Amino acid sequence: MSKFEIKMPKLGESITEGTIMKWSVKKGDVINEDDVLFEVSTAKVSAEIPSPVSGTILEILVQEGETAPVGAVVALVLLEGEVADDVPAEEVSANESKKEEIAVESKSAERWYSPVVSRLASEAGISKEELDRIPGTGYEGRLSKKDIRDYIEQKNRGVEAPVQRKEATADAVTKVAAAAAPVPIPEVKEPAVAPSSATAPTPVNAGDEVKEMDFVRRIIADRMVLSKKVSPHVTTVIEVDVTKLVRWRERNKETFLRHEGINLTYMPAIVEAVSKALIAFPQVNSSVDGYRFILKKNINVGIAVSLNDGNLIVPVVHNADRLSLSGLALTIDSLAAKARANKLAADDIQGGTFTITNFGSFKNIFGTPIINQPEVAILGVGYIEKKPAVVETPEGDVIAIRNKMYLSLSYDHRIVDGSLGGAFLKRIADYLENWNV
Repeated sequence: MSKFEIKMPKLGESITEGTIMKWSVKKGDVINEDDVLFEVSTAKVSAEIPSPVSGTILEILVQEGETAPVGAVVALVLLEGEVADDVPAEEVSANESKKEEIAVESKSAERWYSPVVSRLASEAGISKEELDRIPGTGYEGRLSKKDIRDYIEQKNRGVEAPVQRKEATADAVTKVAAAAAPVPIPEVKEPAVAPSSATAPTPVNAGDEVKEMDFVRRIIADRMVLSKKVSPHVTTVIEVDVTKLVRWRERNKETFLRHEGINLTYMPAIVEAVSKALIAFPQVNSSVDGYRFILKKNINVGIAVSLNDGNLIVPVVHNADRLSLSGLALTIDSLAAKARANKLAADDIQGGTFTITNFGSFKNIFGTPIINQPEVAILGVGYIEKKPAVVETPEGDVIAIRNKMYLSLSYDHRIVDGSLGGAFLKRIADYLENWNV
């Protein structure tokens, strides 16, 4: 009998535990790979977790409302085609763990692949040796369906896909997992009590309504307080003339909708401008670790999305610098739709290196956003409005109606000084002001 352990996933670089909010399956249910198993909430995000395998639910070990550390076994699955016996769940878990340890120690240890990953690799003509070199983003370096699809897509486009050197030594499995794991960033300990209870009690008068924060809002509150304690925030603001960008969008939005099936917004252009600026100023694409800072290899741009319940989540556009404008638009639209439908996968919300929040959605001209830890900067995008402005022409200065917007950059003054923050923000503004596709 072969059993597979479903483990609490790591949904962020500094996440150490998660709370299971709802199970979508029960003991005895037959599941397919990528079926949603449970909804988990962490100190940063909420997400639906899909199954990496097909089979039958043997045991649910962590119940709804319970919290478990990252990597803890939360359920057992009898793999498809296997027959269950009467071995207790605890003994099965111990035996499987022992088998995993033996596999790691063995010189012939091989990486595990799900049936879907194996099928996609076979259809694409990818050999076992090539498959072993593809980095995985799943738990302990597992190669997910998204990993193999991204690899095949890059290969088909002629882009050199990332690979990892295959280890010939006994610790091959361990090294694969280590290569996929993020660099640990020491976390400042969360407050032992809620922020509200650390201050003097707030008086409640007759007629006042008292409401408890929901689970996600409590997480947001704690994370915002923590970020202000960790990072010395500085915010700088710049006004940008985006008339060329506005005119370009007006000319192309109907054609784009007809060809791509989605509305053309300004966000893809803003993400493209941010990506180019991060390439030029890599220190803004980093994290602080004590007296060190870690420059991130990938440019993964998170975009804050307001949910229907009033809460907020930040899905991530991975490798934003490698996507075309159409690719950015489609990815952003897909992530926003999944976020509002509570369908984001674990891969969609982890690994961000820089965040954008759009105040302009509510016709606000600018704001001072709070940094999304462990990043070191966040961009606030204001509302675009028409303004009279002085425009230089060959015949002299004239007053003209221009489309203007404010961009605000909050940054961590431990690693980003005013000159760097100002130059970075100016680079984004220059790119948008001189928009030319």
